[in-house]
Order: sequence, then structure tokens, then C-alpha cells
Amino acid sequence: MTQDTSSLHTPAGRVLALCGGVGGARLARGLNALIPTPGQLTVAVNTGDDFEHLGLTICPDLDSVLYGLSGKNDEQRGWGRADETWHCLEALKELGAADWFALGDRDLAMHIERSHRLRAGETLSGITARFCERLGIAAHVLPMSDDPVRTTVHTDEGELAFQEYFVRRASRPKVQNISYRGADTARPNEALLQCLADRSLEAVVICPSNPQLSIDPILALPGMRQALRDVDAPVIVVSPLIGGRAVKGPAAKIMAELELSVDSAGIAQVYLDFLDGLVIDTQDADDADRVPVPALATPTLMRCQEDSTRLAAQTLAFAHALRTGPQRVNGTTGR
Repeated sequence: MTQDTSSLHTPAGRVLALCGGVGGARLARGLNALIPTPGQLTVAVNTGDDFEHLGLTICPDLDSVLYGLSGKNDEQRGWGRADETWHCLEALKELGAADWFALGDRDLAMHIERSHRLRAGETLSGITARFCERLGIAAHVLPMSDDPVRTTVHTDEGELAFQEYFVRRASRPKVQNISYRGADTARPNEALLQCLADRSLEAVVICPSNPQLSIDPILALPGMRQALRDVDAPVIVVSPLIGGRAVKGPAAKIMAELELSVDSAGIAQVYLDFLDGLVIDTQDADDADRVPVPALATPTLMRCQEDSTRLAAQTLAFAHALRTGPQRVNGTTGR
């Protein structure tokens, strides 16, 4: 099913997106283009990737979203700021400092200011809101929690902090299990819970992010899965896989190592207790018959702003179709 985005549903109520990483940030950017009203779009972002490096608090997923929504992201690399330089990193290397995590000169400004404000007692939520204001971002961008949660990857080579596994070891070790330290006692962001309870909420969109590394840390927070089961709005997942492969990152590798089906059915299984609809790529259209919820097949590769906006429009139209009653979507009956 293909549609002209100019005729698709524009939500009157609120939309909540859960995301992390490059793919999530790209869809969030598309949603933001469609929903420019301040506060109407809430983007809750994974903080399980956060870590301390060179005395600075680094929040990679939050920064990807902030750079994407403000138009400052590097389109070619897919992460970091555009027009970046690396003089500080080169000087650090000369001094023998750790240089395995690439910090650009422009990017450092975000980490320095965030770390300074955290040490002064401000919350991560408050700092992120300030950054949104300064960068001209209309969406309400939230860290999933103001309490620290740290993703730990248990591998055949031992236990690794997330960034050690993902960046320093380039995701090479075989994953045996993944845990989210601190998640059992961390408090979900209050604004996130309020958004889920808002009767004007029209859709919850889980962006095409790595299920185990980017979305599961959010779901591991106390009460989050139950809140998604209870929400009135349809919960739509956009698959990060195209043809059984991840566009970027180790999602397919990790799913295979955890003995999950590396296809649309495997993605659906991760979220099945609250899932209402699944958006899959047209390459995977044949998977629709094996997915236990309504499925929309549409091109999901986001190479530019136009792609992101089109996919966001298709996803919101799909959510609207499921919300307003039974009808046919790609030959599948919505609720």
C-alpha cells in the first residue's frame, strides 16, 4: 500500500515516540516535521547508552535526537554534528588519553555544558529541555529517566559496558545476555508517564531502533510495559530490519545470538504484550502473514528528510486507521 503523504492523517492530539540511536532519531525528525506544534510530539529517549568518559557525561542517543531535530546532525556519518572537526581528539591522542570514543570539537560543547549543569545539581530532564529551547526544537524531548540506567552486555568474552561492546569492540563479541543495571529502581520520567495517561494521546510510535539496546532499556523501567498495555492509543512499532538485516548497527546480529527470529515476526515477538501494529519494509511484505498483528508494508529506509517525513506520515496514518475502527490495511484487519 502506498500513499501520498499530503493526504495522510495529521494528528490533533499528542504523539509519543520511544527511540534511541540513528534510526530512531531519523523517524523522530520526520514526526517532528509533521507535528510542529510545541509539546504535541513527545520523544522519550533511551539513556542506557550513557556513560562517563574523560570526566564528561556522554548521552549518545539523546544527542542524536537533539542534533537530528535541530538539523545539526551529520547526514553522512549518521551520528554527531555536521561540519565537525577533531582537533581536541587529536591533541588528546598526543597526550596518551583514551581516543577510542570519537568526540568532535562541536560535539564537546554539548557534553561539557551537560556535565557542568549535572554537577551543579540540575536534572537531565531539565538540561535536555533547556537544550531544546536553545536549539529551537518544538518537540518535548525526554530522557527515559533522570536516574542512571546502564546497559551491560554479557558476552563470550566476559561482561562489557555498552560502549565498550559497541564502540571499542565494534560489537564483535557474541552476545549471551543483556542487562540494564539500575533499571529496577530507576523512576520513569514523570512526563513520560503523564503522556501515556493523557486521553488525547493518538499514537505511540516505537521508532526503528535496536530492540535490545535502545528500546528494552526503556521497557525495563518499573511499570513501563504495563503502561503501554493500558494505553488507549495504538502502539505501532517500526521495524529496524530490512530484508533480515539492520540498516545500521548490530540489531540482526544480536537477535540471532539471542536465538530470536531475525525477521518481522521476531521484532513483533519482542513487543507482543502491547503491540497493536507493525510497520515493515516492502522487501518484507511476505512476512505480514506471519505477524500476529496488523502490518503495513512501506519503504522504511530513511536516506533524507523527505524519506523520514514520508515514513512518519505513513506510520501516523496506520495508527489512525487502527484507532478509528476495523478496516483493511495491506490485507490485514485492524482493530
